[in-house]
Amino acid sequence: MMQADIPSPCIGICRIDEDRQLCEGCLRTLEEIGCWGVMKSEQKLSVLHACLERRRLSQSSDSNGTDAP
Repeated sequence: MMQADIPSPCIGICRIDEDRQLCEGCLRTLEEIGCWGVMKSEQKLSVLHACLERRRLSQSSDSNGTDAP
């Protein structure tokens, strides 16, 4: 049985945050972005899960005011 391809999480905001080494749009690493086209579905799902977790952690630290003095 053939699996449907998993679409890229790219949202068109393609800038790398130098401190975190993540894309500011999709929160993937450069390696994850570069390898996306040759990854198996399981690997892509793992990257998507990692991106969701990164976003959750980022939003959590923003809402907790950790950036405030």
